[in-house]
Amino acid sequence: MNLNIASLKEVVSAAEWQLRVDLAACYRLVALYGWSDLVFTHITARVAGPEHHFLINPYGLMFDEITASSLVKIDAHCNRIIDAPPATDFPVNRAGFVIHSAVHAARGDIGCVLHTHTRAGVAVSAQRCGVLPISQQSAFVLASLGYHDYEGVAFRADEKPRLQESLGSASHLVLRNHGLLTVGKTVADAFMHMYRFESACQIQTSAQAGGELTHFDAALYAGDDEAARYVRGGGMGGGFVWPALLRRLDRIDDSYRH
Repeated sequence: MNLNIASLKEVVSAAEWQLRVDLAACYRLVALYGWSDLVFTHITARVAGPEHHFLINPYGLMFDEITASSLVKIDAHCNRIIDAPPATDFPVNRAGFVIHSAVHAARGDIGCVLHTHTRAGVAVSAQRCGVLPISQQSAFVLASLGYHDYEGVAFRADEKPRLQESLGSASHLVLRNHGLLTVGKTVADAFMHMYRFESACQIQTSAQAGGELTHFDAALYAGDDEAARYVRGGGMGGGFVWPALLRRLDRIDDSYRH
């Protein structure tokens, strides 16, 4: 694939370039694992500094087309700070901006926000019971989980405070009737949280098609600060597996690094 996007490697700082590479890799991995919804979800990463800038995809590129240079840097008011042609030909999705800017504004401890509309994720988001304590994958999710009621397509800025309250200090958020959202200190952490979240939802919908379910005691994890810290990075963070994921991408197509 070649969209003739000019490289920004010599334009941005080394730290921002590495962040761009990681975020582009995350988009490619989401596509690889089948979690993308054409162009209709987003992954964003906070750029270090006092300006409150973050990176988002140009709305209209497929996730397997995203490169480090194609990512658009915007401010807290959705103004474009820097992008590379032809990324300028694509808009920034307003609904994506509302959700992601709300989370970045409220959570100075996180660097990445990942949102999906997968079939399993939306299915569980539509279930009154939410995430059930039926698998080890769900156990890690339940240790740090919030819920947000559906308010329609997230175009309105007045939804931001309610989104922020619903997420609180959690790493996982069920957007009711909508999908899943994870946050992480790094892009790798947000990806690994989503990997477990998506796995838990796939397991749940598969198990519900069979016989009677066996539940474990959710109190073992829900509200457990030690378990939540472990999930957020101590033992289940993305740093350990991320290099292996990048090697897998490089074997398939390393153009995300452009």
